[in-house]
Amino acid sequence: MDKLFNNIYRGKKVLITGHTGFKGSWLSLWLSKLGAQVIGYSINKPTNPNHFQLLNLNLRSITADILDKKKLAETLRKYKPDIVFHLAAQALVKKSYLDPVETLETNIIGTANVLESCRKIKTVKAIVTITSDKCYQNKEQIWGYRETDPMGGYDPYSASKGCADLVAGSYRESFFNPKNHSKTHKTLIATARAGNVIGGGDWAKDRLIPDIMKATSKKERVIIRSPNATRPWQHVLEPLSGYLQLGWRLLEGQKEFADNWNFGPSEESTLTVQEAIELTKNYWDEINFKVEENPHNVHEANLLKLDSTKAHLKLRWKNVWNSHKTFEKTTNWYKNYYKNAKILSEKDLDDYIHDAKLISAEWTKV
Repeated sequence: MDKLFNNIYRGKKVLITGHTGFKGSWLSLWLSKLGAQVIGYSINKPTNPNHFQLLNLNLRSITADILDKKKLAETLRKYKPDIVFHLAAQALVKKSYLDPVETLETNIIGTANVLESCRKIKTVKAIVTITSDKCYQNKEQIWGYRETDPMGGYDPYSASKGCADLVAGSYRESFFNPKNHSKTHKTLIATARAGNVIGGGDWAKDRLIPDIMKATSKKERVIIRSPNATRPWQHVLEPLSGYLQLGWRLLEGQKEFADNWNFGPSEESTLTVQEAIELTKNYWDEINFKVEENPHNVHEANLLKLDSTKAHLKLRWKNVWNSHKTFEKTTNWYKNYYKNAKILSEKDLDDYIHDAKLISAEWTKV
């Protein structure tokens, strides 16, 4: 692990907001293995079971809301992190229809609170704000969205993520302008967007893979409502490698990386929902599903892709696992959890690092 990311994270104080969520828990695991002093800040454990809880990591864990400005500021003053990964969010499209105001408050004002708290202390050298591929104004186009495309959002969740991205961009320009780095401030901000992230340990409601795995564990048939919806599927470790690579460059003070970045999957990983389910069946033949299209479903993007050319060329970031490996690892994780009570997260992380070294991923080089 000390040969990854130029060993930049060893001994660093890293604050992760939303560390008990799906992506946050995997990031907490990886940073802990890298030797970072991880401080987690999250409102609660959002699901039961909960991946973070199953990992049983030895780190500081603070239960609080990012809307609690006083507690957030107090936490940053106390722990004085070197870098902040901001992942805390209301992350479900369907829930955003049920409670749009909560979604907007958490994702927009919460992001502003995190950035403002960082602005008031001098130790934070880097901030990576995680938004979503849904931050873009989606025109159902067949090509991927680039970082220069306009923000938008049909549903409250997507709108909130577009706004969160704009808030981060505003703070970067107004208070942490890269042109003034090392003159008036020492903090670099970047925003990152990923595709449809899957992997072991996600039990969020109304998500395809968790719903399939939960149903299969109970020997139930899962109902598929939108079989033709197309998504860019990627394993959770793929964008996390991008976030960590980005954080590495920001911590080194490389201000050209204080920008917006897409970390999406390769073209072959863009599959319909039905194609994705068929792939999972290759690795767990007990999966049983039935298609029942519902014309009254709330609106969700039907076609959404990211163009990650900028990350490939400028960061030299690479995709490691293709769609087959992604679904194999994801399905086997749940299968082992439900059938054998085994948690394969550390093994999956080791396998991912091994495979990244085989293709000479930039973050694996000494």
